[in-house]
Amino acid sequence: MPTFPIRYIEPVFRPPSEADSLILPITNGCSWNKCTYCEMYTAPQKKFALRDEDETLESIRRLGQGYGRGVQRVFLGDGDAMALSTRRLMAVLDAIRTHLPGVRRISSYCLPRNVRSKSVADLTGLREAGLSLAYVGTESGDDEVLRKVNKGETFETTRDALDKLGAAGITRSVMLLNGLGGPTLSRAHAENSARLANATQPEFLATLVVSFPQGEERFRAGFPEWEPLDLPALFREMETFLQALELRRTVFRSDHASNWLVLKGTLGAEKDRLLAQVRTAIAAPQNAPLRPAWMRGL
Repeated sequence: MPTFPIRYIEPVFRPPSEADSLILPITNGCSWNKCTYCEMYTAPQKKFALRDEDETLESIRRLGQGYGRGVQRVFLGDGDAMALSTRRLMAVLDAIRTHLPGVRRISSYCLPRNVRSKSVADLTGLREAGLSLAYVGTESGDDEVLRKVNKGETFETTRDALDKLGAAGITRSVMLLNGLGGPTLSRAHAENSARLANATQPEFLATLVVSFPQGEERFRAGFPEWEPLDLPALFREMETFLQALELRRTVFRSDHASNWLVLKGTLGAEKDRLLAQVRTAIAAPQNAPLRPAWMRGL
């Protein structure tokens, strides 16, 4: 039996909604990789590098020979495929279109800084070539929280990137981290994250709960006063966030494994229902369908 034509460097990550997608690495690791809350690309073998272009294109060609129209979705890995030049991204997208004609969706993680290095015309060309969805880990809309966690972004730089993606017609899936500001910055984190969402109107919005499977040492080095929010405080932060949202038509999900309370709906049509669920969890947690701790393993 022939070997699978993609060389992976583990660990490999992808968004939950890409479970059925072909993972096609065109970079290794993350081009920033300084966020103190993120452990995804800290292993030595995940040091950032662009994949060899010839290797990538040959992998796509061989995939076409072996799988033809069987591949319908492709996720471009690792942490930020948008670090590639527009020319190199176009070469990858053109190869996918040529050799994998059954593909209907191509997506990628996306750092705001790398979007800002591309024009709207560049991004529009990438969308026309097949890149239809970008997962943007904004984490927070509060500048102080972003500074504390060494995100390397601000409210304005993130908004600019999201606006450019939207102008280009690329669907945006925005991720925020519940609890990232700790008790002292909880309200500012919630309110300014809502302000960012309101300003950009992303097509998808998701919240995760900040967690540290490998320990908090790296995170606390830059944010020594941080403390985790207990469940009531997490739910109050979510209530503040939802209350401040003024979204027209955004699919909202808070169903990642890290979340205690699963929330799903469309904002703003279902804002009142989602707020009622959160307020039940605050006032009567015994009546809320909270996820057991053993199911939150990451």
